[in-house]
Amino acid sequence: MNELNVVKYGDREIVYAVEFCHRKTLEISVMPDSAVQVRAPQGATLEAIAQKVQKKAQWIVEKQDWFAKFPKAPPPRQYLGGETHLYLGRRYRLKIEKGKERLVKIDGGFIRVVSADVRPATVKKLLDEWLRERAKVQFEKVFQACMVRFSHSSTSPRLQIRDMKTRWGSLSKGGILTLNIKLIAAPKECIEYVVVHELCHLKYPNHDKKFYRLLETRLPDWEKRKLKLELLQE
Repeated sequence: MNELNVVKYGDREIVYAVEFCHRKTLEISVMPDSAVQVRAPQGATLEAIAQKVQKKAQWIVEKQDWFAKFPKAPPPRQYLGGETHLYLGRRYRLKIEKGKERLVKIDGGFIRVVSADVRPATVKKLLDEWLRERAKVQFEKVFQACMVRFSHSSTSPRLQIRDMKTRWGSLSKGGILTLNIKLIAAPKECIEYVVVHELCHLKYPNHDKKFYRLLETRLPDWEKRKLKLELLQE
């Protein structure tokens, strides 16, 4: 369960959510909406966590100010004709047609949805189903291509797709690599970054110097890809 806490930095208040999980080190993340997420080891005290956040306060506010320069996320989708949706980094307009067949497909610069029922709830359901099917295909391609770089590993992860609120991907101790369904909106280079990042955890579970050295070796431009993903505006 996440807990909200606050530390002061000058005249600023840093509000951060704490998630306790099975890990050895504490991780602080600043989201594009300026939310601060702390993932802490089980048993860590709130006082110790607050001290860590206080030490990183300057970095946190700089990151928040940097994100604030960019446009805010668009309003919630209405699933009406003419609305734009991202697919593999490209923006497409939604084209809704009434017809007997149930169909979703890319048609030039459009995502074409055909259905006898063209109410927004039905259009959303059809589009979500199509995106999930496309994600299975596209993520598997990227996953298999990236696994070649980790052929030395004694573990062969299994890929699964889920709707995740705060993370693009994760790797469980049981070797399950989970990708966020929302990644289907991102360019393939960003999907590749998430997969390679998680596969590096096969050798180094924590985000320590050894982990980042391995990530740099496997994907030298990972920071550029990460930035592009952080700025993704669906």
